[in-house]
Amino acid sequence: MMLTIVDYNAGNLRSVKRACDAVGISATITQDPDAVRNAERIIFPGVGAAPSAMETLKKNGLDQALKDAFTAGTPILGICLGTQIILENSEEGNVKTLGLVPGATIRFPASTEYKVPHIGWNGVRPTQSHPLLHGLESGDAFYFVHSYYPNPSNPENIFAVADHGIEFCCAIGHKNLFGTQFHPEKSGRFGLNILSRFAQWNGSL
Repeated sequence: MMLTIVDYNAGNLRSVKRACDAVGISATITQDPDAVRNAERIIFPGVGAAPSAMETLKKNGLDQALKDAFTAGTPILGICLGTQIILENSEEGNVKTLGLVPGATIRFPASTEYKVPHIGWNGVRPTQSHPLLHGLESGDAFYFVHSYYPNPSNPENIFAVADHGIEFCCAIGHKNLFGTQFHPEKSGRFGLNILSRFAQWNGSL
C-alpha cells in the first residue's frame, strides 16, 4: 500500500515520511496535483500559517486536487496545519480554507493561565470511536505545537479532545477524512499506531 504525502512547502514532510518508514509503510512525497488525485491514500501534513499555505495550494492546483480526492472517497489524514485548513475558514489571517469539513479554525483565547502556542505532550480523550483511534485510551499522550485548533460546526465531527487551559478539539472526522491537531509522527507508539491504522483504513466509519 502506497501513501501519498502532499508537499506544499509547509514543514514536517520528512518526519512524516520517516514515521511511515518506521512502521513499514511505503510513502512518496509529491507536489503533483494529478498524483494527489490518483493516490490510494493521502497524508496532508503541515506546520506554519494558514494564509501562506492556502496561497501555495492554490498556486500549485493542490487545493482542487485535494477536493477531488475527497469527493472520490480517497482516505485522507490531515496533520496539524493540514487539519486546520480542511475546515471552511481560519481565524489566522481570516482566510477561506478548503471547506471539506463544516466549521472554522480558531485561536486559543488570550490568557495568563496558559501559554500560547501550546507546545509539548498532552493527554488526549477520545469522544467517540473511530477506526484510527482503536485501542486509544483516555489520557494517552501526543505531541502538540499550535496556537489554533479545529472547531467543527457539527459535534459529530469531533473524535477527540484535549485540555490546555480550555478543552479543545484535537481530532476530527468526516466521511473518508480524519484529521489530528497533534503530530502522530512525533508521538511515539500511539502516533505510529494511528499511521499504521490509516494505512489499512478504507475511509468508512
